[in-house]
This record gives sequence, C-alpha cells and structure tokens, in this order.
Amino acid sequence: MSGPRRRRPQGLAGALVLAVAGMADAATSAPPADSKQQVLHGEQVYERCQACHALAQDRVGPHHCGLLGRRAGSVPGFAYSQAMKDSRITWDEKTLNLFLSGPLKAVPGTSMTYDGVPDAKDRADLIAYLRHANESAECRQSPSAQR
Repeated sequence: MSGPRRRRPQGLAGALVLAVAGMADAATSAPPADSKQQVLHGEQVYERCQACHALAQDRVGPHHCGLLGRRAGSVPGFAYSQAMKDSRITWDEKTLNLFLSGPLKAVPGTSMTYDGVPDAKDRADLIAYLRHANESAECRQSPSAQR
C-alpha cells in the first residue's frame, strides 16, 4: 500500500516553488570549479594539440576559443571534413571527452588524424584548461573566437 499523495503546487506560486527547487537541484549537482592544478596540467596536455590548433586562430585545425557550446564543423571559413560537418555534435565536456578518447572512432571520416588522448585524467584536465582558457584575455579579445 502506498503512502499519501503529495499535491503538486498550483499557479504562479507553484511554478515559483518548482523553479526554486530546480535551481537548488542544479546548484548541488553543478560540477566543481576546476582546480589550478587541473588547469595547469591541462595546459601541458594542450601542448600536444598545438601542432595543429591554437586558442584564438585557425591553423591546420580550427581555433579552440569558444569551443564549449559550439556546434562541431561550424567555424565560418574553416574547411572541415564532411563527417565533422554532419556529426551533429555540440561540444560539451561529455562529447569532447568521447571525441578526444578516439577521434577516428567518434567521428569516422574526420580529417583529424591524431590518435587522441588515451588517459582519462589527461582528457579531464585538458577540458578544464579549455574551459578556463575560454575566459582568458586571448579568447575574450579574439574576434575569430566567437561561437
């Protein structure tokens, strides 16, 4: 036998109660701030990427300022593979982690031939660095870094 049913709040007041409860849930489930150590290690990992990428300008690969939240294959003027354009990926921590673990497996046909970052901690720290770098003066001042 089940217990008493709770009534769902009604009207504007009810919507406000639900919204505040949702914000509390979101606040408690938000990812922790990146540590300085993570960001510094991620910057070291990023040195591998610099053979083809830069933060604020396109090179062999597209720029990384504004990467998180951007649709894959969407930097204007950059010559992406058709596979990347068709991937329907929006870069966030989860999709970037999956892609970096094996780019050729994640997006078959991508022109990025780098084998990826096999170590999960290296990937996590690299993503922390990219998130942090996006707030840097280099990214804020770069017109090409807009999403």
